Amino acid sequence: MMATTRIADILSQQQVGSEVEINGWLRTRRDSGGLTFLEVNDGSCLANIQVIAEAELANYQTEVCKLSTGCSLSVRGLLVASPAKGQTVEIRAESVTVLGWADPETYPLQKKRHSFEFLRSLAHLRPRTNALGAVARVRSALSFAIHRFFREQGFLQVHTPVITTSDCEGAGEMFTVTALEPGDLQGSDPFGNDFFGRRAGLTVSGQLQAEIYALSHSRVYTFGPTFRAENSNTSRHLAEFWMVEPEMAFCDLRGDMEVAETMVRFLVATALDECSEDLALFDQYIAKGLIDRLTLVRDKPFAHLTYTEAVAELERSGQPFDFPVQWGTDLQAEHERYLCEQVAHGPVIVTNYPESIKPFYMRLDDGGRTVAAMDILVPGIGELIGGSQREERLEVLAARMAAAGLDLEQYGWYLDLRRFGSVPHAGFGLGFERLVQFVSGMQNIREVIPFPRTPGSAPC
Repeated sequence: MMATTRIADILSQQQVGSEVEINGWLRTRRDSGGLTFLEVNDGSCLANIQVIAEAELANYQTEVCKLSTGCSLSVRGLLVASPAKGQTVEIRAESVTVLGWADPETYPLQKKRHSFEFLRSLAHLRPRTNALGAVARVRSALSFAIHRFFREQGFLQVHTPVITTSDCEGAGEMFTVTALEPGDLQGSDPFGNDFFGRRAGLTVSGQLQAEIYALSHSRVYTFGPTFRAENSNTSRHLAEFWMVEPEMAFCDLRGDMEVAETMVRFLVATALDECSEDLALFDQYIAKGLIDRLTLVRDKPFAHLTYTEAVAELERSGQPFDFPVQWGTDLQAEHERYLCEQVAHGPVIVTNYPESIKPFYMRLDDGGRTVAAMDILVPGIGELIGGSQREERLEVLAARMAAAGLDLEQYGWYLDLRRFGSVPHAGFGLGFERLVQFVSGMQNIREVIPFPRTPGSAPC
């Protein structure tokens, strides 16, 4: 059997006159004057390839003329120049083999635009659509680019645990992991007889464990799934999502911001270079002007504001925000987008947030009111990255942990990192789905992850 070729490779190489074999799924079939025109796609690119099936094929009447959207095919034939508008090559079929039929009466995807809400009910089929197929390719390209960026920057990848006994954010929004039946969770120490002998949960962040390796290998990163048991049904939140979290020893807040901005611009540049066809689709149908916005991010240095300056800008704006703006409260998505879209006209890095609204591990600034934190805000999304210089001073860290109600004995290992060779260090977290959402222009984060997990919904 001849080796099959990806449609993307055929369309890019366009070696007219060569014998090719493709596998894929039928998008449409059209019959005309003893010929059948098949549009086939294999997911390797946005474009379909047209297959011309002639009546002389042995199975033309019995199978080819009965094909419908969704059928899977194997086609062997000759690549020829196409006279049709919008395509340069097509395949003149020598054989068309039906690998799997799709009943046209029950197959739910037809040649029309379906709403994203409807497609979420078809998690097993929605990757076959143009938009969700394009998202999958962009997501894959960005994932690979993340590893390439950190490798080129001298970072070591660390696989941090999915099951942990440490709540990094201290917000109590962890999914509990237990091997016990609900009725067994009794008494003053309900998890004492559990699998780990103590309460454990799905990680909300790999940061604390990444710090361990940063303080032995200098530059590390982790990239994996994280979980939040937050009952939020918004277009920006998921219960399961992926995080990119680098940690750098001998690094302060300024160095942290430089790495984060360089990474974002590198990833956007990669998408523009490698996913141009898919981005053009998004630009045309999903988010007008997307490519121009991404080009601006790639080419223009990010603006900088302190939190205090940002609050002043918001107070002066006169905008009727849904959430009041005042110093000491966290910025909401509407505030973040205003700063990007109306003040900076592009990405902006906001620094030095109030100590009271940030986690215990962020380094306390002189004066004690703010911490050495930074958020990167981007148009259309708001917060894309959150990071900080970590608190390396043992006494200050222990006091902040105690004030947050954390058990210092349980976090003794984290304090040990400050007892034994502590150094200034910093890091940040990039929500990978937020990145894909920003690059694709998708309005709802549920469209940029293959299998969204949200309150009351976990298909497949």
